[in-house]
Amino acid sequence: MALPQFFVIGVPKAGTTALHVALARHPQLFLSRVKEPKFFMCDGPPPTRGGPGDAKSFRERIWRREEYEALFDDAPPGTLRGESTPFYLYDTDAQRRLHEAVPDAKLIALLRDPVDRAHSNWAHLWSAGLEPQGDFVKACRLERQRADAEWATFWRYLDLGRYGEQLQRLYQRFPREQVLVLRYRQLRDEPASTLDQICGFLGVETGVIPEVPPENVTAHASDSWRTRALSSLLRAASTIEPYIPPRWWRRAEIALSAQIQREQRPRQPLTPEQRAILIPHFADDIRLLEELTGTSFADWQQAAGMRHTDLKPTGRIGTAHNSIDRPLRDPTH
Repeated sequence: MALPQFFVIGVPKAGTTALHVALARHPQLFLSRVKEPKFFMCDGPPPTRGGPGDAKSFRERIWRREEYEALFDDAPPGTLRGESTPFYLYDTDAQRRLHEAVPDAKLIALLRDPVDRAHSNWAHLWSAGLEPQGDFVKACRLERQRADAEWATFWRYLDLGRYGEQLQRLYQRFPREQVLVLRYRQLRDEPASTLDQICGFLGVETGVIPEVPPENVTAHASDSWRTRALSSLLRAASTIEPYIPPRWWRRAEIALSAQIQREQRPRQPLTPEQRAILIPHFADDIRLLEELTGTSFADWQQAAGMRHTDLKPTGRIGTAHNSIDRPLRDPTH
């Protein structure tokens, strides 16, 4: 069986695409060509309801075992096989299935300031024309309503950032020595040493990957009447997309997305007021995370924040901290 031996399991919008591409450059590692197969999230038929773009996302998952194993057929003998699905840390059922299939797997989790992560998540979907709510905080307040309507996991802006709960569940299945927890800012600010730490954890040669390529960096679409009109059209079209020939739909989607992306502006940083509204949602979970890891995450509870941007490697070298101490196939989900 050609199952992976290691997984990048979390979290969305924390540099997992860039890490996947960087690790694929190591001659002793083989990363799946499909970056997010989501295989261990699949069980039974896809839901009949969901948010904008969810139907397409569910269809693009790798559902069949033979198709999943085929992703690793080209791995050279002796290489370690890996894949990156940053929702595995959040999905309890995926953790169970993964443990049943690969109990000795090595797992890598990148954690990002949960408020910054949520904002980047929202901006990603907004700029893709899928998020109908142009106010980030208001979009967060819709989370429970959307979950009840079976919108996909990527719409869980806040819950995806409750890492303490997620790690606690993970540690009930996997020994801590099989889990490497890193902070997003380590990969961003100290790429070479962080990559060496990951390679050491995987048991392959260090000093081979010097940098992290910029990948999946989201531009921000303007909040103009034109953007809103085009986004509304894209969302409306997505509801009938299952009945449109795939080739026609793909052309229409590309054309609409290109028009939305024409009106881009620099990402506006979160204000202290926005952070102050959302930080309390994570306070108890951050305390749990600190207990689990023995690491302080006090900076995540500052209203001013650290003004973290999406991954743009600096090339600086530093000392990474171990807290246990290809482009996206579907760019919207």
